[in-house]
Amino acid sequence: MTKNPTWISDWRPEDEAFWNATGKTIARRNLIWSIVAEHIGFSVWLIWSIVTTKLPQAGFHYTTDQLFQLVAVPGLIGALMRFPYTFAVTTFGGRNWTIFSAAILFIPTLSLAYFVSQPDTPFWLMLLIASTAGLGGGNFASSMTNISFFFPDRMKGWALGLNAAGGNIGVSSVQLLTPILMTLAVFNLYQATPVDGIFLQNAGLMWVLPIAIAVLGAVFFMNNLTTAKSSVKNQLAIVKRKHTWIMAYLYIGTFGSFIGYSAAFPLLIKTQFPSISISIAFLGPLVGSLSRPFGGWLADKVGGSIITFWNFILMAAATVGVLYFVGQKDFIGFLSMFLILFVTTGIGNGSTYRMIPSIFREQNLFKARGKGDAERAAALKTASIESGAAVGFIGAVGAVGGYLIPSGFGKSIALTGGPQLALAIYLSFYASCLALTWWFYLRRSPQGEGAPSLAEARV
Repeated sequence: MTKNPTWISDWRPEDEAFWNATGKTIARRNLIWSIVAEHIGFSVWLIWSIVTTKLPQAGFHYTTDQLFQLVAVPGLIGALMRFPYTFAVTTFGGRNWTIFSAAILFIPTLSLAYFVSQPDTPFWLMLLIASTAGLGGGNFASSMTNISFFFPDRMKGWALGLNAAGGNIGVSSVQLLTPILMTLAVFNLYQATPVDGIFLQNAGLMWVLPIAIAVLGAVFFMNNLTTAKSSVKNQLAIVKRKHTWIMAYLYIGTFGSFIGYSAAFPLLIKTQFPSISISIAFLGPLVGSLSRPFGGWLADKVGGSIITFWNFILMAAATVGVLYFVGQKDFIGFLSMFLILFVTTGIGNGSTYRMIPSIFREQNLFKARGKGDAERAAALKTASIESGAAVGFIGAVGAVGGYLIPSGFGKSIALTGGPQLALAIYLSFYASCLALTWWFYLRRSPQGEGAPSLAEARV
């Protein structure tokens, strides 16, 4: 094997000797650069969560509901992009797709930099420009699918959790750095011109160099795996699997909440607590991102379904807290409850993602039971392909929360004057997620013919 071949044909992560000799080093190198590219993708995806809060000050006359739509539409486009991105890795190769998916991020960043300096831009055009930021949302699906092939099953929870957290924390980066770079004239990127004292263009221009680094890193340090090649038809088999849809629903509850709340949080603070600086908003996605690997680690130790179940209880409790304090106009209580809610979204992200490969592994091994080693090996390969496709597909469905939550807040405020109606709906949704988790993954009951006991397997 050459030092860094573009395509690797011999890849056996479950073989401990191979893993210790060469596999571990290659897998970690690909994980690092996958995280870099995904981090920037998430940053670009959520860039409008900050930009929208400054548009009125810069002379843009949009309504509050329209501002929430500008925040929400990248979430919808990002979710839709995740479907083709999921299958791109097994068609074009993980390295090749990372190069492409990172390079096209120049489109949303440079178009934003131009149009935010034109206050007469009509809302429909600005909505179109904002939608291109959704390209960054697709990166997660291809990145997670790719990394799932590199690591052995016993390490998937840790690896996928780390990869996702590295990407998720891009939300915190963009919400921490963008307000600084937009308002301080000392950071006059590429001779940008201020609009009413705000360097709004910097929100896009600040990502030009990082995007270039991510592209070059993928070119020189990442690999494609021939063992990850599979037809789209084979992967689409997951659409017929019951548990694909159940897990997708649960993932709307965890990741959909994370990305949705992250997108809406700055504007929610701006509308409900006008005297508070939005610069504090980065704390939410920060704690949510940092808790994700912890959720994956706990799931590896205890079982994903158990962690997911108790996590939904905590999510519901935190939502009740947010409802109470936003009604009281108590910012400290509101912020505290929201930070707890963000932590639970991160833990839930890690635990639900750990459940996916376990479910597909158990179901395929159950079918091969008693049929010999060859059938078992084939079942494990099928499980790897299916779970790789499933993590991307489920991630795509879950990302719809990035649209539903900010849009829901906008509609709630427009109809009732506050976000309480939206929060009450989200609370009832978490209750349904809790019930589904117990019914399908923790309830110990007789299984039908051909159905493994997922509760016994502690998926």
